[in-house]
Amino acid sequence: MHVLILGAAGMVGQKLTTALIADGGLGDQALTRLSLVDVVEPPAPAAFSGAVDRVAADLSLPGTAEQVVASRPDVIFHLAAIVSGEAEADFDKGYRINLDGTRFLFDAIRLVGDGYRPRIVFTSSIAVFGAPFPDLIPDEYFTTPLTSYGTQKAIGELLLSDYTRRGFFDGVAIRLPTICVRPGKPNKAASGFFSNIIREPLSGHEAVLPVAEDVRHWFASPRAAVSFLKHAATLDSDRIGPRRAISLPGLSCTVSDEIASLRRIGGEAVVARIRREPDPTIGRIVAGWPTNFNARRAAELGFVAETRFEEIIEAHIEDELGGRFVS
Repeated sequence: MHVLILGAAGMVGQKLTTALIADGGLGDQALTRLSLVDVVEPPAPAAFSGAVDRVAADLSLPGTAEQVVASRPDVIFHLAAIVSGEAEADFDKGYRINLDGTRFLFDAIRLVGDGYRPRIVFTSSIAVFGAPFPDLIPDEYFTTPLTSYGTQKAIGELLLSDYTRRGFFDGVAIRLPTICVRPGKPNKAASGFFSNIIREPLSGHEAVLPVAEDVRHWFASPRAAVSFLKHAATLDSDRIGPRRAISLPGLSCTVSDEIASLRRIGGEAVVARIRREPDPTIGRIVAGWPTNFNARRAAELGFVAETRFEEIIEAHIEDELGGRFVS
């Protein structure tokens, strides 16, 4: 099997690469070739004996998509995007990368022709939904995004569904919860503080909380994100059916719940490293996001996420901190 990962230099892209190599493949297919693409050259994967292509390329530039699909990968993970806060701050860049790049990719696959029909896993987002919401958002709920990022992802879902219906590829869009706790440095995502207020205090650093503690959100860990991607790549197309976008399972909790979980694991000294500093812009963006889902369809299809926020914190400590934190 030949797998192409777009956005391979990002956090989820790197973890997915590592997991695929550790598994040796997807489903019952052995992994023989990896194509890793991002705007910067992705790092070389370790312990993989198959062929590896590492390419620095911008999918939003005309001609790039044709080059990356010319080798006809069997499975394409489309993770490439700019994050929510950056898409909101830079309108043109958001549409160029998150929408134009996606359309270029889909058309490049369509134009290969000759029976080429790969599985595409497109990372969408719960930002495709906009307030007001019911207490639990059901699978049948309509998409009315209130951010440019959410709009770009919603359009991507529609394109993927139509191109799949027309037989150009076999696509599935997975609406990821906010991934927490994200390792590394803070990024420009409006949701970044959800991770920051856990990651930084556990490392002995101060973190800024820009919203009220009663803000509720929908979470899953990086471990869960990788499992979502792998599972989506192997799902039977007939089981997915005509509705190609799937709202994934996650954990609904408030910022206060996050902090309480951090206190139970790390103690009061760790929690004391969180500083409150309201940011009206972030508050406005987050206020329009969904907070809780009834992800029945995803569960029936075999997707699984955490059920306690402590599990998310513990996974971060184990995977990123070597099992230790600064108390």
